[in-house]
Amino acid sequence: MTIAHLQSDFDLLDDWEDRYRYIIELGRALAPFPDALRTEATKVRGCTSQVWLVSEVRRGDDGAGPVLHFVGDSDAHIVRGLVAVLFALYQDKPAREILEIEPETVFTSLGLKEHLTPQRSNGLASMVERIRADARAALAEAPD
Repeated sequence: MTIAHLQSDFDLLDDWEDRYRYIIELGRALAPFPDALRTEATKVRGCTSQVWLVSEVRRGDDGAGPVLHFVGDSDAHIVRGLVAVLFALYQDKPAREILEIEPETVFTSLGLKEHLTPQRSNGLASMVERIRADARAALAEAPD
């Protein structure tokens, strides 16, 4: 799933009830999250719901530096869908590219900014910050 594909699908849906259902379906399509990874260390702080996020640093094939692959989960259906939206934005991208992506622009274009509760918006921002922190750490640990 790419952001362009997600935007195209959103454009086909007329109202936000349908879009919420679609976001929930995206969350249901996430890979199963191992119970062993549901730890305090993998929990995202700042989310009202419980959210777990794990990044795996892989070597980029084309010299682009470290690439991050994510797995995640939440105990809330819509938040799990938001995790899937973030994966569409960041999954398997080089750490440098992750830091250059302006998520606010994407969230605004999808209408997420205006249709999420303040608590969910704060949680989404916490998830983005966690992803960006993992990208910064991967770059700091990467050999020059």
